[in-house]
Amino acid sequence: MRDLSRASGMSLAGLYHYFGSKERLLYLIQKNTFTTILEKLKTRLEESDEPEQRIRTFIRNHLEYFLANQESMKVLSHEDEALTNGLGSEIAAVKREYYRICVGLMDALKRDRSLTFDARTAVMSLFGMINWIYTWYNPRVDGNAEELAQRMGDIFLSGVGSGRSQRTARTLEPLSRKAGSKSFEGARLQPRRNGKPKSKAGFSRRH
Repeated sequence: MRDLSRASGMSLAGLYHYFGSKERLLYLIQKNTFTTILEKLKTRLEESDEPEQRIRTFIRNHLEYFLANQESMKVLSHEDEALTNGLGSEIAAVKREYYRICVGLMDALKRDRSLTFDARTAVMSLFGMINWIYTWYNPRVDGNAEELAQRMGDIFLSGVGSGRSQRTARTLEPLSRKAGSKSFEGARLQPRRNGKPKSKAGFSRRH
C-alpha cells in the first residue's frame, strides 16, 4: 500500500479510507478485470454462430485485454489465491462462468466436426497458452493482439482439429485390428531358402 501511495500521490491514510485494506483493493482489481473480459466476450460472441470463429473470438478478446493491461495481469497471475473472507468465492464464480463458456465453445466445435478431443484438456491447454504471455511477449517481434491471436488460434485449432472424427475412428478401428493381425502374420518368417530366413515383408538386413 505504501508503494501505491507513492506512485499515485495519494496519502496512505487516504488509500485505507477508500479501500479499507490491501485485500479489498486486490478484490476490486480482479473483479473489474474479469467482469470486463467476460462482458466484452459475451458481446463479441453474439457476432457469429460459427464454432471456429467463436473460439478465435475468445482468444482475441483475451489477448487484447491482457496485452493492454500487462502489469495488472502480472498481479492477478501471482495473487490468484490471495483473497479470503468470501471475496475469493465471488471472483471464483466469475472465473467459472468464463471457463464454462470456453468449454461450451469447445463442445460446439466437437459437434460441428465430429471430433473426439477432451474439452477440459483443450480449455486448460488454451489457458496455458494465453495466460502467461506477459512473460515473453515482445510487440516488436510478436505483433499486436490481432496478429498474435491469429497465429495462436491457428496453432491451437490445428491441434484439436487433428484428432480423428468419431465416424472415422469407428470406421478405422476394425480395419486397424485386421491390419495389426496381418502385420503380426507378416512378421513370421517363411521357411528357409538356401539356408537363410526371409520375411514376407521383404526387408533386407540393412533395414
